[in-house]
Amino acid sequence: MAVVVWIVEGTWPACVDAARAHAPEDAEIVLLHVTGHDVADAAHGAFAGLLGRGHPSGHRPAEGWGSDPGTRVEHLAAESAESLLQAAAERLGRPCTRVERGGRVEREVVAATQDADLLVLARDGDRTRLGPPSLGPASRFVVDHATCPLLLVWPEPAPDLTTLPPPPPHHG
Repeated sequence: MAVVVWIVEGTWPACVDAARAHAPEDAEIVLLHVTGHDVADAAHGAFAGLLGRGHPSGHRPAEGWGSDPGTRVEHLAAESAESLLQAAAERLGRPCTRVERGGRVEREVVAATQDADLLVLARDGDRTRLGPPSLGPASRFVVDHATCPLLLVWPEPAPDLTTLPPPPPHHG
């Protein structure tokens, strides 16, 4: 059995704990982290926009001018992903594979689970009440498009049943 555990900042401990509790001992566990390119791309774009601007005569460019901040953002993201995956592997406490991917997060998660038998992911939206808003956009996409069974967990205790949305009005 191949189990993919989607590791995301803030919700990963609940996913790792669910995998420990529900994946068979002989399961091949993959800890998956996906770094979106949107922040680094924005930094690259902002920097590229600044290159077209002249400097007031007689002034030297600020220190570091000429160094694209998007590259630094990419390095920081890689370091953060590595730290998260290391912490998740330690919490799991059993053999696993760590995978870091980059791109559109939701699409990379779906692609990474193509041959999986189970995906463990956490709710990442409004976690104060039950219902569809408890899933953020990326998680909603994954839930709607993943081709394997899902184990969807709450990162903290689930809200009370009194938070259920009201039933739709009766049409008829």
